[in-house]
Order: sequence, then C-alpha cells, then structure tokens
Amino acid sequence: MKSVAVIGASLAGLYAARALRSQGFDGRLVIVGDECHGPYDRPPLSKDFLTGATAGQGQLALADAEEIAELDAEWLLGTRATGLDTGGRTVLLDGGRSLTTDGVVIATGATPRLLPGPAPIGAHTLRTLDDAQALRAELAPGPVRVVVIGGGFIGAEVASSCAALGHDVTVVEAAPLPLVPQLGDTMAAICSTLPADHGVTLLTGTGVARLHSGGTENRVTGVELADGRLLPAEVVVVGIGVRPNTAWLADSGLPLDDGVLCDAGCATPLPAVVAVGDVARVNGTRAEHWTSATEQAAVAARNLLAGSTVTTHRSLPYFWSDQYCVRIQFAGRRLPTDTPRIVEGSPDDRSFLACYERDGRVTAALALNRPRPFMRLRREIGRDRAARA
Repeated sequence: MKSVAVIGASLAGLYAARALRSQGFDGRLVIVGDECHGPYDRPPLSKDFLTGATAGQGQLALADAEEIAELDAEWLLGTRATGLDTGGRTVLLDGGRSLTTDGVVIATGATPRLLPGPAPIGAHTLRTLDDAQALRAELAPGPVRVVVIGGGFIGAEVASSCAALGHDVTVVEAAPLPLVPQLGDTMAAICSTLPADHGVTLLTGTGVARLHSGGTENRVTGVELADGRLLPAEVVVVGIGVRPNTAWLADSGLPLDDGVLCDAGCATPLPAVVAVGDVARVNGTRAEHWTSATEQAAVAARNLLAGSTVTTHRSLPYFWSDQYCVRIQFAGRRLPTDTPRIVEGSPDDRSFLACYERDGRVTAALALNRPRPFMRLRREIGRDRAARA
C-alpha cells in the first residue's frame, strides 16, 4: 500500500494517522478535514473552554508542531469530502477536486441533530470549536436566561458551565429522566438530582414545540414546550444528540445504518476501506466516546495495512463526564436487567462507587467523584471479561 487517505481530521482521524505511522506505513498520507482548524480536543468545549478556564485554541490542540511534522502528512483542511468512488479508490472533494488513494480511513465523525425549522439568532448547538466560540461570546456580556434542550452529557455539561458563569439555566429533557439508556433508572435518578445543587432547573417528560423569536435580528425570545408552557430565553442550546456524517457516502456502495457498518476490526465490506470514531458502527455498536475513537484507530490501521481483519476491537467501553462539580465515570457493558449496587460512598455526598451485577458477576461500574476505586474496579471488570473471551 503506497498511499492512504484519512477523511476526518479530528480525534479519530489523527489517531488513525499516528497508528499508521507507528505500525510502519511510510507511504503518502493525506488527511482531509472540513474544519479549518487542526486536530483539537472536543470534551473541553462544553466545560473549561466555555467557562474561560481554557482560554485559547492552542490549549485544545491534540498535537504540537513537532508531532504534526513527524506524521509527514499532507493536510487538506477546510476541505469537505463529497463522495467516494470505491471502484477507482477515489475520494471526491468539494470544488470538483479528487484524491486517488490505495486505502481509505473514514473518520468523519458526527453532526448535531437540529430542531425542525430555521434557527433564530441566539440558538446554538455545540460540537465544534467555532460553535463553542460563538456560544462563549453570547454568554460573556453578563447573566442571561439560558434554556438547554436535552439532558444528556453535552446538555448537562453546557448547563453546568452556564450555571458556573452565573446564568439562569433551565434544562428540558423529553424523557422521564436523563441518561437512562446509559446508566439505568436507579443511577439516572441519582444523577438527575445534581442540577438542583447548582440552581439549575430540570424539566423532564416534555418535548419542545418550537422556538419563539422577534425583533429586527430575529433573536430567540423563548422556548415553547409541548405541554404549552413558555420559557423565556435569551440563549438556547440544542443538545438532542448527533447523527453520523455519512451523507457523502450515499453512492459509495458502503452499507450505512446509523453509521458506516464495520466488522469487529473496523473493516467495511469494501477492500482497503475502514472506519473509526463516531461515524463507525463497529460490530453492531456505534460509540460516541473519546476512548473508543482512540482505541479503534490502532485496530483499523493494522487491519488496513494487513489487507484483512487480523485483530479486533475488544476493549471495555468507557466514558466520563464532568458536570456540576462531579466527575461521572462509567465502564462496562450494562444490560437493562443488570442490578446496580453501591459498594462505597453515598449519593448524598455526591461521591460513591457502584457496580452493576448479572448472574453473580460485575458487568459495569459507575462512579461519582471516586476516580481511584473506579479505575481499580474497571481493571477488574476488564480482566474478567478477557478471561471469559
């Protein structure tokens, strides 16, 4: 293989490029990214960057100048992939350009889901650095009323940051409780009490009917809920999930279903095409987490260079979230029927370690502000899982 194109210049794309080089690929390496920025870390955007604790873009960079130089890659930033001709192994780019390559790594990530209709001024999503800069500028002048639509991790982190800045914050969640799919009913109920500790109002069990706006700027003025209530707002943040960026692959012949379908080694059914990160549905699962993206990259690179699936991604799922002065950590594979049990600490203190059990064994772990015991339990679960593989 003489050339590889990595389509996507964020976390998964960067780690795939690193893995290719570390595994001995010395051919032409081209990295295509639709943003003008080099690779940067997204998790701080909803936290330290939004509050100003992380001031500049440089502090978000995932690689310094020396590391970028060592990759010896051609960077096509501010360039959008528009199609993939798998017959000729050609990536189509905006502006009528194209890129012919021997191998392709698809790492185009995901994009936020939007509410129906046009978005007024003051309505935001948060996915990119540009999104975060625009939202930070809106919050900087002084206290405003903020409505966050969606109580998942991004919504909760944004709400927490806005509250820390002194804004009046309301979170609207359509489900009876936030985070039930990730944590289950019992633990989600405990985490749902965190917003009130910081003066944030959490409204659950109702959706959003529409946004209200007015004035010559068509600026947002409120959020009308499905039950008829109207919440006044000067700033609205929509955090209702993401969808994988696969539209550019519609005519490629690749199987697409909530992501690019891959085997357990991140390989697609098309030769010399792999996918990693938020865009990849690996062995039936699409994981939108930092750790998964980095781990998949090494697996995908090895299989791409080998020309077949010689290794698979088997590590234990893990994610974390910092919100309301609490670090939430979760690891494992929880089923809805698994039973949670607190093994140390107390929810009242916002500090505890819990395990999820099934048939007498621990399947997953959850911690609030208990990083060291959590990491020990995470390792134990990983060893047990490896022994059973």
